[in-house]
Amino acid sequence: MSLPISMTPAGTLRRRLRAARVALGPAEQRRHARALARSLGRQIAFLRTCRVGAYWSSDGEIDPCPLLQQAHTRRKRCFLPVLRPHPHRRLWFLEYRPGDPLANNRFGIPEPRLRNRRVRLPWALDLLLVPLVGFDARCNRLGMGGGYYDRTLAYLRRRRHWRRPRLIGIAHECQRVEALTPNPWDVPLDMIVTEACIYSRKDAHLG
Repeated sequence: MSLPISMTPAGTLRRRLRAARVALGPAEQRRHARALARSLGRQIAFLRTCRVGAYWSSDGEIDPCPLLQQAHTRRKRCFLPVLRPHPHRRLWFLEYRPGDPLANNRFGIPEPRLRNRRVRLPWALDLLLVPLVGFDARCNRLGMGGGYYDRTLAYLRRRRHWRRPRLIGIAHECQRVEALTPNPWDVPLDMIVTEACIYSRKDAHLG
């Protein structure tokens, strides 16, 4: 069941949704991550991709690691974001393999070490798993408010045909709300997948 939002300010909504996902216990978090991996791991969008971008979960975000393990098993290349130096507020991507050393960035989130590593820009990826705080069934996304993903992916708003990477938001079902009003700078997601359901932007517009 989605959460009603009415005229809730974005900051208040973020706090409410973050609290909902943080409240999930460790066992439920693991169950959701495994269910997500089973569901998304069967999708053509995942099966046909070669280069997958993801994130390192924090603050109750659903954990993409079980899906990344599938990707490694299938010989796909996986990438994690790193913060570009100030003042860009954009992301680079570095290849990641299980067991690679990570270091906390300025927000305390683990990321691959940048030293002597080749960085990738987002259009070098085939598929990017995007974290979010809230979403609706039309695949609108509410982020943390820092704008890192929207700035990094802003070039996609100018694309009519060629679009890469494909953008899939992943989240807990408890993060769904009735409706979100997108901002002009928001980059639309192609799909959102939770432990319980798959939401497609294409299907939403057909409806």
